[in-house]
Amino acid sequence: QVQLVESGGGLVQAGGSLRLSCAASGTIFNINGMGWYRQAPGKQRELVAAITSGGSTRYADSVKGRFTISRDNAENTVYLQMNIMKLEDTAVYYCNAEIVPNGIKQAFNYWGQGTQVTVSS
Repeated sequence: QVQLVESGGGLVQAGGSLRLSCAASGTIFNINGMGWYRQAPGKQRELVAAITSGGSTRYADSVKGRFTISRDNAENTVYLQMNIMKLEDTAVYYCNAEIVPNGIKQAFNYWGQGTQVTVSS
């Protein structure tokens, strides 16, 4: 069974930094794209950043220059370094990954449980 487990959320002051981690575990054959989404109260879930297995990245315009996504393929882990944080970054952050489980010739989309990030003034 494949799982994504997030860590690193919490409370931070505006202008500060946080680092989120998301580790995939289970019987994994391969991980394709990985990414981070967020959902603020009353809003739709939106893509924050994504990274391919080869390391290509893309970001939402609202976080460009402030957030950095990276991954450790050996550890099946994706990270989100968040700097110069703003009040509007407050949201539940979800990890997402396209994973091919062992023995199954098909990729499935998996989500983490979500981690709360709150930016205070």
